[in-house]
Amino acid sequence: DKLRLDENHVAFVVGSDTRAQKLQRILLDLDIDARVVDLSGNRWIAAPHRYPVVILKGHLASGFVMPDEHLVFISEAEIFAERSYRKSRKAQTNLRKLLGTLSQLQEGDYIVHTDYGIGVYRGLKHIDVEGLESDFLQIDYADSKLYLPVHSIGKAQKFAAAEGQVPKIDKLGSSRWTKTKQKVRESVAALAGDLIKLYAARSIVKGWRHEPQGAEDERFAEDFPFDETPDQLKAIQDTISDMVADRPMDRLVCGDVGFGKTEVAVRAAFKCLQHAKQVAVLVPTTILAEQHKHTFVNRFTGYPAKIAALSRFYSPKQNQAAIAELKSGELDIIIGTHRLLSRDVTFKDLGLLIVDEEHRFGVKHKEKLKAFKKQVDVLTLTATPIPRTLHMSLLGIRDISVISTPPHDRRTIRSYVASYDETLIADAIRRELRRNGQCFFVHNRVQNIDLVSATLSALVPEARFAFAHGQMSEHQLEKIMRAFLMREIDVLVSTTIIESGLDIPNANTMIIDRADTFGLAQLYQLRGRVGRSNRQAFCYFLIPKSQRIGVQAEERLRALQALDDLGLGFNLALRDMEIRGAGNLLGKEQSGNVLAVGFELFSKILKEAVLNLKGEDLDIKESIDPEIKLGIQAFLPEFYIPDVSERLVMYQRFAGAESSQEIDDLLEEMTDRFGSTPPEGLNLAELMRYRALLRDFGVVKAELSKGRLLLAFSPHAKVNLDRIFALTKNFPGRFKFNKNLTLALVLGENNDYSITRIFKHTENLLHEVAEAALRG
Repeated sequence: DKLRLDENHVAFVVGSDTRAQKLQRILLDLDIDARVVDLSGNRWIAAPHRYPVVILKGHLASGFVMPDEHLVFISEAEIFAERSYRKSRKAQTNLRKLLGTLSQLQEGDYIVHTDYGIGVYRGLKHIDVEGLESDFLQIDYADSKLYLPVHSIGKAQKFAAAEGQVPKIDKLGSSRWTKTKQKVRESVAALAGDLIKLYAARSIVKGWRHEPQGAEDERFAEDFPFDETPDQLKAIQDTISDMVADRPMDRLVCGDVGFGKTEVAVRAAFKCLQHAKQVAVLVPTTILAEQHKHTFVNRFTGYPAKIAALSRFYSPKQNQAAIAELKSGELDIIIGTHRLLSRDVTFKDLGLLIVDEEHRFGVKHKEKLKAFKKQVDVLTLTATPIPRTLHMSLLGIRDISVISTPPHDRRTIRSYVASYDETLIADAIRRELRRNGQCFFVHNRVQNIDLVSATLSALVPEARFAFAHGQMSEHQLEKIMRAFLMREIDVLVSTTIIESGLDIPNANTMIIDRADTFGLAQLYQLRGRVGRSNRQAFCYFLIPKSQRIGVQAEERLRALQALDDLGLGFNLALRDMEIRGAGNLLGKEQSGNVLAVGFELFSKILKEAVLNLKGEDLDIKESIDPEIKLGIQAFLPEFYIPDVSERLVMYQRFAGAESSQEIDDLLEEMTDRFGSTPPEGLNLAELMRYRALLRDFGVVKAELSKGRLLLAFSPHAKVNLDRIFALTKNFPGRFKFNKNLTLALVLGENNDYSITRIFKHTENLLHEVAEAALRG
């Protein structure tokens, strides 16, 4: 009110239709008539008098005032509870557990159901079945339709079709899907056998055993100028635990560039140096060697560690001196390319080999690395995503640490789609230069990249330009990249050869010319070259001004503009990166298997194969998706969450909740975001609690019929038949049990069949008859 009394025009900026509608209701309660205006902010600024208080859709980090124009902008974060955002970090981690997040699912997209195969998603349908309303996913198959209840949404995920390829739609009940799964099972079983043999062979080899962490380690850790993220700390602990054990370490650390993998390697190197052993850091390019050398030298300042690099950036005399010092033991840490694997390079006492992006080395180099792994501790770093489901499937046969949380001060990259405009380009470059930063300009045509660089240089003559492309000699390319790294170049005009592993925190503006001609994963990876520090980064996707771009290209760019969440590189829209991750980790054949059945099912098949070969049983609850018929209304009403994508995500998060506490957290978050949860939503939460209970005890079906609760057990459920027979004998009018392993409980005729009462009856009964709860 004060803002309006001062004759200001007020704009609230929120990120979604749901938030806009919620805010409009709140303001109406305060007698403030706010219009949800479907205009860009700039157009409203031009004519604010039309609507004194408006709600605009967009992204605004924090509010600001334009006093001369009497305009006030208020951000979403300043209206809604900030604690919701803080807690959302945890929620995002939980969301990553569900690899096949449906947040970007659109009608017409391909979807894969673990039991029925590949179909086409036709939307979220609200259906009345015998007087009971609920939401269902409609999936069209070749011969019929499937309506999937929302409590079983975990069985579906967006299908990872390779870009440009159309998958074959399955028929419900046909043998093709069964045969496809069987073929993948056979291939995965052979892979799992090889992995287990390798792991077993390594387990019996004795290696150097380092001392546990001490005061020196703590002092070195305190010198790290940043706060470690939880994932990073866990990776460090895992690595040091491996080094303290009496077998050679072979650990893979996976995390996006700038997420803190190098510090894990630095801590391992420090541990190694405490026992006067040497460390070798193997990298795929000379630029990366230079960058790692810079990082290691900085971190070991004040410690008696001698560090050198072996690459073409140094003279033959310098390289020979480094090789001689390695042999004599004078050199502690050597960083280099595959030159380190040459015959003339020998160590006095190598204790640790750190390998950055092993998949980028050739076959011969990988064979030499295998020989190293039998003798010394090996730590491998990769920026290629290893999805959590795949990681979990490999527990016990491959030591993997995943760093998926970004550094605390990392900001999301602000992305814009715009027509090619020289003024916009010049402004973006100058804004970066004003804060002493650097820019990438991506132009993917070698034929005229020199002319583009010259044109841009004329636009912004005060900036230092250079161009780079893949047809240059390796030496030329390295020289330019090194100059950019050393801040001798302000704007690098480049094709897509921009070094994928390179970490240049000072480069925080990227402009991509003809962004409509790139694939989604390619655009995501390019954009990922900026935003590596605590500065706000910007990425501009430029499209032609005069010609119309294709529908698919437009969808890709809009999707990427929306994908601003840090650490969500495992998003379904980037599934081909995950397929590449599986290929790098497990072999190219497995990339094909992932494409055939989808990631979730592939990971499950791999896990089953591993457990089978180890003589262990799969946790029964992982194979059970109970059929539940309780006659209650359990769904999220459209008036409560109007946005279909947001509703899908909430359904999937409820389906993936692994504890009662997670369900409570989701309810709290929903209340914070959307207001008081309606009865149907509360019923959904209780239904999901009930589903978790049934899975724990091996119940495949629960049905309420004519005052009786029917519980059908899996043949593998650990129920005590003697207890069941005792119940049916002692209380014949209350309990019945048949040969189909179905136990019936008579609830009585008082018609109080609330989900809470049913849950309590079921819980008491299951604890009574179960031999042991099947808790994982």
